[in-house]
Amino acid sequence: MSTSISAPLPVASRTVTVPVEFFTGLQQAVHHPQGDRAVDGAAASIDAIRDAGYAAGQALFDHFATWLQEQGEAPAADLADERFPWLLEAFLHQQGWGRAELVPLSEAVMALDVSDWSEAGELEGGCLITTGLFAGFFGRLAAAPISVLEVAPPDMAPGRSRFLLGSVDVLEYVWEAMERGIPYERAAASA
Repeated sequence: MSTSISAPLPVASRTVTVPVEFFTGLQQAVHHPQGDRAVDGAAASIDAIRDAGYAAGQALFDHFATWLQEQGEAPAADLADERFPWLLEAFLHQQGWGRAELVPLSEAVMALDVSDWSEAGELEGGCLITTGLFAGFFGRLAAAPISVLEVAPPDMAPGRSRFLLGSVDVLEYVWEAMERGIPYERAAASA
């Protein structure tokens, strides 16, 4: 009697819609853990959530590439600089994330302002998934590691957040400057 083992069928990329309350529940689980996780697991949980966001960001880039093709647009790497921000905002909004606006802060640092953002709220801890999501998404776009740092947006209204995008070295410089009390805008301009 012989047994044959067949290779698993490839899984097509797909998207699952979750209610926005998912983000609130996830943040509460991370920032207010119970039992044994309360002592050691919060930092590891935060990293795990960002890592999950990173993997999702890489997959989201694939969805963006398909969406661009469906819109009759050039591939993301070939888009004209003036078209990319508009198309990115249209895509993210259509996917239910919210509104996004790219704002150059310097030659090396870009800000991404989001509003009506699914994950942004009044809970502590910021947008953990989105931080990883943007690192994965923009890293795929740049074909290089991209670092993402969430900072206080100019308007702290609920549903708003600001993310800085840049190379790992540049955002490390910005972070170190911020730790010394230098505003991120000034640090970004000198990066």
